[in-house]
Amino acid sequence: MKLDSSIAAVVTGGASGLGEATARALAAKGVKVALFDMNKDRGEAIAAEIGGVFCECNVISDESVDAALAKARAAHGQERVLVNCAGIATAIKTLSRDRETGAIKQYPMELFNQVIQVNLIGTFRCIMKSAAGMLTLDPVDADGQRGAIVNTASVAAQDGQVGQAAYTASKAGVLGMTLPIARDFMNEGIRVNTILPGIFETPMMKSLPEKAQQSLAAAVPFPKRLGKPEEYARTALFLIEHDYINAEYIRMDGGIRMAPK
Repeated sequence: MKLDSSIAAVVTGGASGLGEATARALAAKGVKVALFDMNKDRGEAIAAEIGGVFCECNVISDESVDAALAKARAAHGQERVLVNCAGIATAIKTLSRDRETGAIKQYPMELFNQVIQVNLIGTFRCIMKSAAGMLTLDPVDADGQRGAIVNTASVAAQDGQVGQAAYTASKAGVLGMTLPIARDFMNEGIRVNTILPGIFETPMMKSLPEKAQQSLAAAVPFPKRLGKPEEYARTALFLIEHDYINAEYIRMDGGIRMAPK
């Protein structure tokens, strides 16, 4: 799909990290970008900077996603591009033992459910609702293409570490539904692909001590550094623009295979 001013896009999680970088990269191509996020101040600032629109959105809510899509479409028209970057991460063992008392602590089920709701079900919700709008559009090319969707999973989908049961389950779900959703849309001209990022310079990563960040970077085979959000954005745009890539996933991780912990 040719990215230019005739194309509207929605980026969830667009107020920071991978989503922000992708929103900026799309806008640099002339695309009309709507940023979906819960961080209103940051989202509005970025939207103003790139000439886009900010739509406050909680992806676990049908009503919130519907309202955000309505605002985005009123501003830019029906989107042909959706990039799902909204997500949360946790690191809690399924069971843990208190070192002093020996008491067994269980993973809080409400937190497990929240991770699944945001990362997996939230992604599916946005795909379904965005694609429903894409189906109303005429194709942009002779192949019948109407839209392109890029999802964000994680290398944890394949290499889940200690304490990542919920996160891994959610991201493995995003990876696993890529092919069947692409097949659901195969007669509608909508492509669906997924990126599995490794260890990236996101706000969450930057909250770690510098020593911890350096240790993580050293574990990457090559190049021995953290990934840059702009590199994720280039891959997302590649998947959108390459019309023959569909139902695929790309690990983007410098060759790392995560150790147990």
